[in-house]
Amino acid sequence: MTGDWTWSYEGYEPAEERLRETLCTLGNGYFATRGAASETPAGPTHGPGTYAAGCYNRLASTVADRRVEHEDMVNLPNWLPLRYRMCPADAPPGPWLTPDGGQLVEHRQTLDLRHGTLTRWTVYADDDGRRLSVTQCRLVHMGDPHLAALRTSFTADGWTGGVEVVAGIDGDVRNTGVERYRDLANRHLTGWATGSEQDDTVWLGCRTVTSDIRIALAARTRAAGPESAKPRACLTARRARQGLTLPVGPGTDAVVDKTVALYTSHDPAIGNAVSAAVRAAHQAPEFPLLLAAHRRAWEHLWQQTKLEVPGEAGRILRLHLFHVLQTLSPHSAELDVGVPARGLHGEAYRGHVFWDELFVLPFLNLHLPEVSRALLGYRHRRLSAACRSAREAGRAGAMYPWQSGSDGREEAPEVHLNPRSGRWLPDHSRLQHHVGSAIAYNVWQYCQASGDTEFLHTKGAEMVLEIARFWAAGSVWDPALGRYRIRGVVGPDEYHDGYPAATEPGLDDNTYTNVTAAWVLRRALELCHTLPETRRQQLFERIRLGPDERERWEDIAHRLHVPHHRGVISQFAGYGDLAELDWEGYRKRYGDIRRLDRILEAEDDTPNRYQASKQADVLMLGYLFSPAELAGVFRQLGYPLDDDIWHTTVDYYLRRTSHGSTLSALVHAWVLARARRADAWTYCEEALTGDVADLQGGTTAEGIHLGAMAGTLDLVQRGMTGLETRDGALWLAPAPIPQLSEFGVRLRYLRHWDIDLHIRAKQVYLAVPESGHAPLRVKLGGHTFTVAPGTSCRLDLPGM
Repeated sequence: MTGDWTWSYEGYEPAEERLRETLCTLGNGYFATRGAASETPAGPTHGPGTYAAGCYNRLASTVADRRVEHEDMVNLPNWLPLRYRMCPADAPPGPWLTPDGGQLVEHRQTLDLRHGTLTRWTVYADDDGRRLSVTQCRLVHMGDPHLAALRTSFTADGWTGGVEVVAGIDGDVRNTGVERYRDLANRHLTGWATGSEQDDTVWLGCRTVTSDIRIALAARTRAAGPESAKPRACLTARRARQGLTLPVGPGTDAVVDKTVALYTSHDPAIGNAVSAAVRAAHQAPEFPLLLAAHRRAWEHLWQQTKLEVPGEAGRILRLHLFHVLQTLSPHSAELDVGVPARGLHGEAYRGHVFWDELFVLPFLNLHLPEVSRALLGYRHRRLSAACRSAREAGRAGAMYPWQSGSDGREEAPEVHLNPRSGRWLPDHSRLQHHVGSAIAYNVWQYCQASGDTEFLHTKGAEMVLEIARFWAAGSVWDPALGRYRIRGVVGPDEYHDGYPAATEPGLDDNTYTNVTAAWVLRRALELCHTLPETRRQQLFERIRLGPDERERWEDIAHRLHVPHHRGVISQFAGYGDLAELDWEGYRKRYGDIRRLDRILEAEDDTPNRYQASKQADVLMLGYLFSPAELAGVFRQLGYPLDDDIWHTTVDYYLRRTSHGSTLSALVHAWVLARARRADAWTYCEEALTGDVADLQGGTTAEGIHLGAMAGTLDLVQRGMTGLETRDGALWLAPAPIPQLSEFGVRLRYLRHWDIDLHIRAKQVYLAVPESGHAPLRVKLGGHTFTVAPGTSCRLDLPGM
């Protein structure tokens, strides 16, 4: 059930609890807590988890007879526990109440997106007809990133007595949120210590096993009312708890507030984590004041990220935006963190950073550019590690890892489990070197949207030039073709990691890789000409970049090979020679074939033999570049690209893609909005409901798909508007589809804050707030318009 600003679930469905826990996660960019019930422990039905951004630990495991190291985002001590039971005046205490205990009568939970709270309403009844209604409101504070709180209210119906409450912190937790990782070592915490302070506050401290991050949580438990019972501390080696009994009866409700503070040794300006947590918990305002400040913080965020889309699509987009902001908020700008592919919502992908920022930063650039800059700073701080990895591979420049964690080394696993066959298989995903192009693209897009030339000329330029150097070092001249080739890579598709029967992994001339490499080389050369003279000399001297190297970049940027076959752009060299798959036959046999790779491997086959892609690969180019810019890159490489070639290519891969990634539907929706508008909505709808309906079959329970969620926001913001930020102007080429034909967004561009952009009734409406800045330049339909601060305008959509 959904309302405009709420997301609700009626009833208790054990099979759906982990999915609901993911979608009801609360966070603030510093840490997040899954929406598990406070009275339920971890187990098959429930997966409570709290994760702090950038908090990783490395363990070793034995998998498939080999020793492997794996770094995980750590499941921190659980601050949620608050259990309770009825203590009637005329009977012994009842059992501890849980939804699974057989006494549940009613249950409902509502996520309030506007105010960032999760409220649960539960009614229990015992065999004698006594009923207890429990209302619990939860928040993870968006104003103070270290605080979280629970307010729990109890109402007795038909009896008098007390409610016994035990609240605390559980440090005996592991990383067990993903079934296929269960054979891996999962105890990341050690060195537990507990204590109590100030009569109503307990604390628990511990550290990670190998990364030695000190973690501390403190919980203050107080009952409302002038004559409330004082809590009693109960401390064990790994748990710190407080117990109290609250009087209840007809007309006498009981309320208990639990306020929690979380700190780690990564935090600045603290003496130690335990002292900081105890002080913060004890000094925190009472719950009503905490809630009011939390709500104000969310109101300010919603003002900065305004997105107005009518109907069910708008409600889902609001949920997506809510989870993006809980993972990457203004607090993230103060942290050394990247974009975790599954948010701070679960343990899938071990909390690693992939290329998903390619789908996240374009939205943040136009709303919270300070967060984008910080996320790019994460990449720059790992530039030296990327350069070291390139040297170890015999290459120059920066080879960024496919999966990143704490320190910039490659975190992609060497083996992965196919749950369908039960076999551990070699994992060659680390050959997806195109992550470097994604980083360079994000640098460029951020600087174009923000006007941050200081970053572009310093950290940004250094990353772009080193990534360009890597592509040049990996480009090999083929005299037979008269072109440069990039060999031994894996493209975004991921199904294909080698040629059939080949002894070595990797593919040659992946079009996405080669075209984006050419684009990076051009941007790098442009920077070489536009950098201020002093900065240019300093940077060239520091990275030892000579004129001969730049001349080679120029040659490669114009002569990289782009394979074609039968009138379409090939995904990689030889793709057109692969066998055709019996798509209908596989659908009849298996139904859902999104993870076709697992199905084929379980049949002792491989997708390497077939023209079958997991997700958009060649078509990713239509996501990154406008039609005009993409045609320009192909022209730079000496290849024609007109509408006929592109549309034929789009149709070709549409018939050969299984959409085994949530990103696939998003990219196809984006591309089809330009190439075949009538078919775009089918993919828009799948992109919108991917996590809500868990279309990938159980994966959302392990964490949201952050790139897909942010991408749907950007689909409206840039995809439907054709918005580009370049040359000091907003370029618009709207292509709204009927189901998304009226919407509004609020943007931050260059020095202008809170620009309102609306598309409605075949018109664009723009309003620029009052300021002392220069007028906003807008390009639409081949014309240039200016909108002065404090004014607005309406422009007709060309061809509409």
